[in-house]
Amino acid sequence: MPRYFFNIVDHGRENDDEGMALPDAAAARIAGISYAGSVLHNEPHLLDGDKPLRVEVTDDAGQLIYKVVMSLVDEAALTSEA
Repeated sequence: MPRYFFNIVDHGRENDDEGMALPDAAAARIAGISYAGSVLHNEPHLLDGDKPLRVEVTDDAGQLIYKVVMSLVDEAALTSEA
């Protein structure tokens, strides 16, 4: 079974060295979305600022398969800039 890795990218990079064995890329997509939600739930401060938080899903060869990108848009700040 292939192994997929879920790396966190925000103001730095946190590589997943363990990964997860999953049947295919479709399962890795679902796992990546779920993992991104749990990261945001457990560490909401990671979205503080103007940089997006990304979870990059790679295969065991290091090839990027998916990116889950989360960002915070401060509408009040956008409106005041106009």
